Amino acid sequence: MGRFMADRGLLSQISQAQQSVRAKASELVVTAMGSLGVPYKRGGNTFEGGFDCSGFVRAMYEQTVGLLLPRRAEQQAAATEKIDRTELQPGDLVFFNTMRRHFSHVGIYVGDHKFIHSPKPGAEVRVEDMRVSYWNRRFDGARRVQDIQVSAATAEVKSSAQP
Repeated sequence: MGRFMADRGLLSQISQAQQSVRAKASELVVTAMGSLGVPYKRGGNTFEGGFDCSGFVRAMYEQTVGLLLPRRAEQQAAATEKIDRTELQPGDLVFFNTMRRHFSHVGIYVGDHKFIHSPKPGAEVRVEDMRVSYWNRRFDGARRVQDIQVSAATAEVKSSAQP
């Protein structure tokens, strides 16, 4: 199988797709960091008007990756692939139970046990440490948006198939 893939150049395409995925995740995190200080607004999903937690995640994915995630945090959890906390990579989604219901809050993992999110009324988009007692107790799971990988791999294969 490895020889078959190598003969057809698929191994290099897979490697290029993986690099593209890492680049998209980095771009996502950089874009998210550019929103630090944007005020919380219930139902908000723009830099100008403010963000709520799921609106923030949705806007970051749409602007950087071109994927339109569902609007609500619990819908975002349902539409993404469950991963273990130990598998977290920048760009993954982290969910918390902040309103006595599962997946009531979402943020974007940025690395080193930190995530960026739009927390609550009166606050602004900020980075927090998941190890802080408040967040650690309320951690509800991690998810990966697999379409990033699919989109990157598809783009690589399509571009290499073109004459």
